[in-house]
Amino acid sequence: MREISKEKIVESVSALCLKAAFELPDDMRKALGKAVEAEPSPLGQSMLKQLVENYSIAETKRMPICQDTGVAVFFVEMGCELCITGGTIYEALRTAVANGWKEGYLRMSIVEDPLFTRKNTGTNGPPIVHVTQVPGDKLKITIAPKGGGSENMSRLVMLKPTVGAPVVADFVVETVTLAGGNPCPPIVVGVGIGGNFEMAPILAKKALLRHLGDPNPDPKYAEFEKMLLDRINATGIGPQGLGGRTTAMAVHIEHHPCHMASLPVAVNLNCHAARHASLEL
Repeated sequence: MREISKEKIVESVSALCLKAAFELPDDMRKALGKAVEAEPSPLGQSMLKQLVENYSIAETKRMPICQDTGVAVFFVEMGCELCITGGTIYEALRTAVANGWKEGYLRMSIVEDPLFTRKNTGTNGPPIVHVTQVPGDKLKITIAPKGGGSENMSRLVMLKPTVGAPVVADFVVETVTLAGGNPCPPIVVGVGIGGNFEMAPILAKKALLRHLGDPNPDPKYAEFEKMLLDRINATGIGPQGLGGRTTAMAVHIEHHPCHMASLPVAVNLNCHAARHASLEL
């Protein structure tokens, strides 16, 4: 059994928080560069150029890509032959978020009581943590900070299983259309299909972590993703909702077996600051 200390995780993930806040992943950066050349709208092209410049400034000056530094969402793959000493993975990640957000002067966005007092926790915690046990003795941690603007535009529906793909497609496109410029397009569209009421949104959020534009390995879903992207970009919402072709950079679908009486579908939108970073210990 391999051991790793809570302190080691805290130290490593604190730095990971800053990397995610300051550095846009290469796949999104390259895709936006191509979008600048392909965007037919002069205003849309101007907005895309400003976004590209913003990413460069953020990385060079070590400043947040967006002032909404978001909820700290973690996806953790923990080897079954790994033991964390000195505390739990949840304690380690909570401390790491508090340290990282303080060190980077990142905005603290989390309120303790969601309904009544809404007092800020002052630590940007607790984070949202999804843990999966996997073979081996490694620990892989991915952070995906999620801002409120795009998160608020997300939706979940429990469809009748007989409605088929056309109704699912209409729901996804309708979600993007209703959101308009609120999620700061160009967006990445994560879609979760199947599972149950609580799993479909997790699938949708996990879909946002896929390398931008990599198709679903199932050809049927890959074709469905392409069709959805074409429909979304035909809406004319455009960069920052100001019109144009580039409304979404990609549509990613994750699916899971579900009950024969159900067809859960969740859509999780991510703004142009599609932040995430990973490490392995």
